[in-house]
Amino acid sequence: MIIIPARLASSRFPQKVLVDINGLPMVVRTAKRVAHLDDVVVAADDEKIIEVCQAYGVNAMLTSKTHKSGTDRIYECATILGLNDDELIVNVQADEPFIEPDVVEILMNKLRELQKKSADFIMGSCYNSINAEAAEDPNLVKVVLDAKDNAIYFSRAKIPHNQSGEAVYFGHIGIYGFSKKSLKEFCSLNDAPIEDIEKLEQLRAIYHQKNIAMVKVASTGFGIDTKEDLARAIEIFL
Repeated sequence: MIIIPARLASSRFPQKVLVDINGLPMVVRTAKRVAHLDDVVVAADDEKIIEVCQAYGVNAMLTSKTHKSGTDRIYECATILGLNDDELIVNVQADEPFIEPDVVEILMNKLRELQKKSADFIMGSCYNSINAEAAEDPNLVKVVLDAKDNAIYFSRAKIPHNQSGEAVYFGHIGIYGFSKKSLKEFCSLNDAPIEDIEKLEQLRAIYHQKNIAMVKVASTGFGIDTKEDLARAIEIFL
């Protein structure tokens, strides 16, 4: 199942999930982008989002306004839906209207692979190669990997530091996948100091010694955090 957490408030771009993108509200365009891959539901914090989604035939569900993160929101949605512990859930951000369906499908296949191996904790995400200039941007999260392509660390800083002159950089693509059981476990973990410092919730899993399996993809999509991002995305993709 694909669950899209959608929050109406946004300090940098108010009500961005409802902004029009070539005739469709952003959250609707995101949902329709991946609708052929699996069942999709929008987990919203406001009735206004519910009404917009329903008007375009997108399934949506009201969740609490008090969640700290989108992951907590999708867990509430999964619980309300009564999904079983083995259900695989992909969190696609509402502000990713140009996410490539192939990227989501690759992540889903990785989750299935982990499930077949009976992994104790099933959590996955994606990354792509970026250049040194892009790595300078604190809004583009970087990830460093171990020998098995599990995440060692995520940061808004430029990591690794290029002391040798041979560094390569990987950008994190902010979609996540879990089994329902692992999603519940993640949401029950105490917040990590590094999570609050970097403002990156995925660091909670690493802090508590949980593996995040990473898969490399080719992606040019990006999240819409500001009006400038939206203008740039429309220029590129439409």
